[in-house]
Amino acid sequence: MKRSHKILAWIAGVILVLIIALILFVAWFDWNRLKPTINTRVSAAIGRPFEIQGDLSAAWQREPSEPSEHDFFSWMPWPTFTARDVHIGNPTWTKQPEFGQLDALQIRISPLPLLLHHVYIPSVQLFGPQLDLERDAQGQANWLFNLPQSSTPSSWRVDLGAIGFDKGRIALDDAKTRLNLQVIVTPLQQAIPYDQIVAQATNDARADVGHDVGKTVDADKTKPDTSANANRTSYQFAWTVDGHYQGTSVTGNGKTGAVLALQQTDQPFPVQARMHIGDSKIALVGTLTDPVHLGALDLRVWFAGTSMAKLYPIIGITLPETPPYATEGHLAAELHAHGSRFSYRDFRGRVGGSDLGGNLEVVTGGARPKLTGDLHSQQLRFVDLAPLIGADSNAQKAQRGDTTKQPADKALPVEPFRTDRLRAIDADVSFEAMHIEHPSSIPVNALQTHLTLDNGLLKLDPLHMSVAGGSIDSRLRMDSGAQPMNVAVAMRARHLQLKQLFPTFQPMSTSFGEINGDADLNARGNSVATLLGGANGEVKLLMNDGAISKTLLETAGLNVANVVIGKMFGDKTVQINCAAADLSGTDGLFTSKLFVFDTSDAIINVDGTINFADEKLNLDVTPHTKGLRIFSLRSPLYVKGTLKNPDVGVHAGPLLLRGGGALALGVIAPPAALLALIVPSRESSHANTCQQVLGDLRSGKLPPTSSKK
Repeated sequence: MKRSHKILAWIAGVILVLIIALILFVAWFDWNRLKPTINTRVSAAIGRPFEIQGDLSAAWQREPSEPSEHDFFSWMPWPTFTARDVHIGNPTWTKQPEFGQLDALQIRISPLPLLLHHVYIPSVQLFGPQLDLERDAQGQANWLFNLPQSSTPSSWRVDLGAIGFDKGRIALDDAKTRLNLQVIVTPLQQAIPYDQIVAQATNDARADVGHDVGKTVDADKTKPDTSANANRTSYQFAWTVDGHYQGTSVTGNGKTGAVLALQQTDQPFPVQARMHIGDSKIALVGTLTDPVHLGALDLRVWFAGTSMAKLYPIIGITLPETPPYATEGHLAAELHAHGSRFSYRDFRGRVGGSDLGGNLEVVTGGARPKLTGDLHSQQLRFVDLAPLIGADSNAQKAQRGDTTKQPADKALPVEPFRTDRLRAIDADVSFEAMHIEHPSSIPVNALQTHLTLDNGLLKLDPLHMSVAGGSIDSRLRMDSGAQPMNVAVAMRARHLQLKQLFPTFQPMSTSFGEINGDADLNARGNSVATLLGGANGEVKLLMNDGAISKTLLETAGLNVANVVIGKMFGDKTVQINCAAADLSGTDGLFTSKLFVFDTSDAIINVDGTINFADEKLNLDVTPHTKGLRIFSLRSPLYVKGTLKNPDVGVHAGPLLLRGGGALALGVIAPPAALLALIVPSRESSHANTCQQVLGDLRSGKLPPTSSKK
């Protein structure tokens, strides 16, 4: 035999002897003799008590996951160590004496990598785990272990492949988020395939959350994607949860797999849950992969509840007040220690009686979470928008806990805006409502807007509404970071058709009249009352070929105007050739630069101020009759009092003479500012009567005023 062959034979023999010796040592050694050493070293490593109180044993078993054909090493047994009755203590600040207890802990080790200083543990099995998780108000958590840090790198490398679970109990007491839960895990009688659970969970979730708003989403558009997971994983454990979250009851149940793969990033861990948190309901079904690197969630999720705003403490995202809702969509996530990405894609559902769909994404890790996406609605009910703009009922406000009472003598709402949550998140979201179902009093037909939110600065730019056959284009800016809040709005209204604005008012049913207007305002305040009370800017408005009556103004809720019209004309309908208004405001005090109504009987001039700061009125209403004098229009009126309780009376005779001169002197410049609102009418055969009226006012051509007393 050659010398080289002898050397190889000796090496092989030595290795074989060592392997046999190792096998015999593992099998016959009394491992309980090492328990004191193991307990001491592990306790020192994790910084808290660790003790194996039961038996410590070892055995040799083949690794079933290894290939078994044409591979000599697949037949090599692997050592399996089992420690029974394992206890892990808690830090001194916790309420419970122990962090966890295990009926048994089983660890399998791959032998050959040990020769290369590599400890490969393909699996750790936890039997009967009892865990008490705690976090105090300062953020200390007992599940975070302070492991010793070495200044020199170790020559050994440790890898853990998977963690297996058994029946057990998990308690969570989180003082920081006021979350207290008890979770019980029990084994299923038999494993349930993934695709079977997905189908069942889908049906259960729709039955659970869909009935809250009546019609659910289309079933044929939300089929589960089981192609990648159906044959590779199954559910083997069931769990139930009971507890409280921020004073609200929490109940739920679900199912999970039995083995959580830590190294195989393509091996999914199935999860399924149905949770009730107060009156909010959440259901989900899907998988978690690559948990070591907090890699990915792939779930179908259902949300339902009485208002989306109530999801804020659950998901940490600021959402508006809404009517009852239910949504279904695909939630994917990339979870990382210093920032995560969540996407809720292709979701659809209902909010009140409106449909809603689109895509949303949340990215964390910056100064604030960032919400981006696009939302759309094919059929939006205007009543479902009411809570978003603060127009919900007193009952809904009381249900939210709003306790601000409106003073009896105030017309402007004093309820403060809820701006605190605007500073908790950034956003960039577009929204489009193709068709709006509206009451006859609010003829908004469609809506498109682009919302951005940056450190409390909210912008709606543009905000486009199709209204009464015309359009309103606006830009809104709200800075909730300033105290009080700073608001600026620029609005442009064009071609609002009077017959569509007032569809039930018969005198306008055949009118070709329109309303056109511009508004540019800015203010500071935390309620409607304080904003208008400090507003600065201008409002310009033109209406041609309309009609007006005391009854119409009462229906529209215009308290002051219906009293004035009632005093002047009684309750009869008055045809308006042109109404023109140009108001300028400083610190809530709005002054009439021009406020004129041209009727078939007279030109009526309104002069004076409206003070929104104290809601006081100081106006003079001066009629200038055309042709024969009309007795009822002989004397001008004064309007004093407040917006809530106006005082309208008849001025003494001398003011009538001053009124004509004042009108002649004061209307030369203001009409020029309103001429820009004379836009070409969509009814090309019908001229805009305001053009002639403003031209006459600008040139000083006034109708003759009767001199009879």
